[in-house]
Amino acid sequence: MPTVSAHVAVTLARHIDHVFGLMGNGNAYFLDALDRETPAQYTAVRHEAGAVVAADAFFRASNRIAAATTTYGAGFTNTLTALAESVQAHVPLVLVVGDEPTSGPRPWDVDQIALASAVGARTYTVGRADAAATTIIAIEHALTYRVPTVLAIPYDVAQLEAGPVPEAPMPHVPDALTPRGEFAAASIASLARDLAGAKRPFLLAGRGAWLADAGDALGALADATGAITASTALGRGVFPAAEFDLGVAGGFGADGAMELVREADVAVVFGASLNQFTMRFGDLFAPGTRVVQVDVAPTATHPHVGGFVRGDAAVVASALVAELDALGSTPSGWREQVDLEPLRVRESGDGLAPDGRLDPRSVAARIGELLDGAPSTRDRVVVSDGGHFIGWANMYWPVESPDRMVMVGTHYQSIGLGWPSVPGAALAKPQSTVVLTTGDGGGLMALADLESAVRVAGGRGVAVVWNDAAYGAEVNLYGLKGLAEDPMRIPEVDFAGLASAVGAEGVAVRTMADLDRLEAWAATPVHERPFLLLDCRISGGVIAPYQQEIIRVNS
Repeated sequence: MPTVSAHVAVTLARHIDHVFGLMGNGNAYFLDALDRETPAQYTAVRHEAGAVVAADAFFRASNRIAAATTTYGAGFTNTLTALAESVQAHVPLVLVVGDEPTSGPRPWDVDQIALASAVGARTYTVGRADAAATTIIAIEHALTYRVPTVLAIPYDVAQLEAGPVPEAPMPHVPDALTPRGEFAAASIASLARDLAGAKRPFLLAGRGAWLADAGDALGALADATGAITASTALGRGVFPAAEFDLGVAGGFGADGAMELVREADVAVVFGASLNQFTMRFGDLFAPGTRVVQVDVAPTATHPHVGGFVRGDAAVVASALVAELDALGSTPSGWREQVDLEPLRVRESGDGLAPDGRLDPRSVAARIGELLDGAPSTRDRVVVSDGGHFIGWANMYWPVESPDRMVMVGTHYQSIGLGWPSVPGAALAKPQSTVVLTTGDGGGLMALADLESAVRVAGGRGVAVVWNDAAYGAEVNLYGLKGLAEDPMRIPEVDFAGLASAVGAEGVAVRTMADLDRLEAWAATPVHERPFLLLDCRISGGVIAPYQQEIIRVNS
């Protein structure tokens, strides 16, 4: 007879086709049932945090929910940093875990429900009679609230017989949030009048606009208003007309482009949280700019927002286009009056920094050229760990759409989640090259899942390690304040050698010419090439512009 674990596995697999995990006592029966009784694909990782990270990255790259699984106790507590990141990034996933027996905790058990709650994740615990229904509730909760949800299987329940697996209802997901009522209608009408009268309208979109599938509606709004556009780092490619787009706004933006943003008289922000980096710590917009935010959040998320419309980005954008048409509005003409191309230019350095090590700007620019130079790497997903280096990929490596820039760790400001992001992205985009950007500090922290990345991505994987023998963000912020730098330094690690140990090809990049290996690799058929790791020995003396803003604010 099917067990409780089988009820969970079979029901889960009806709605989720990828599970990432690491086996232990608490989830052994679940994984056995998943393997024997379902078509779901299971991918093993080497650290429990990596299971959550891979499921998180899978969603960000595909907009399809995945699951993670670990054992109880230490297996569960190892997931907490990754779980906190997924909560803060509003990423839905289901984490299936073992838990203490129903008879009570053993000496090695901890209060997992309280721990999950502490980082913002709700737990649903299955029983012998309700395992299938509880599994559906957990999936529905994750999708409805866009959060990771924990599904716990008590240890003494996991292998109990539970009868035939019942048919469970489909998870219900709420419809798009549509503004309703007189106040909402008046707010949209007022915003349409502001846009109709604007001489220099500007539209900014974030990841929320992508999740709302608002690209076409935002493109129509940009055309109707003649607006210049930009996106957040996680919203790149939302607007269809790239010729009128400034690229990433905030600390990752080009200086000339950000100066132009300050000329806007009306700015409308769709599906972006307006965090401190996007807002350049308050300097993105000029004081005279009227800033209106459109979001599903309950209220505006930045004090510089002067108007707020709560609603789905696509719904509100379409309503604004209709209002503008009813007003007989014509485009402002601003975007045709400005030559945007020179404003997007970024400084790329001279190859070597004054200390004789590679200038990371030059390395990033050259890698961007090489990635764009071959068909196999033009079709790519960039996954990013956290650290000082995040500016280089965002500034120099273009991507086609928001699902092709995966930054796991930035919401919780953590490092060490890069390597396990690769399997999630690789399985979400099975035809694309996956390019990881990570630092030496975060890369070492997550080293267990270097093997997972190499095994899953294979010849579709490239990793760029920014190796400055330091925790660069700390050196830039606290070292410059005079704090002791010894704790901020890392002995230079041979990542190229580490890559070779798990079946990848590692290249120590000490000169710009060493990057030519990427060009040859990209020209080789995918099935004939290994995972490639570029161990870039860069200077720590070149500080990313966004980091300079942080230094300025904290000085």
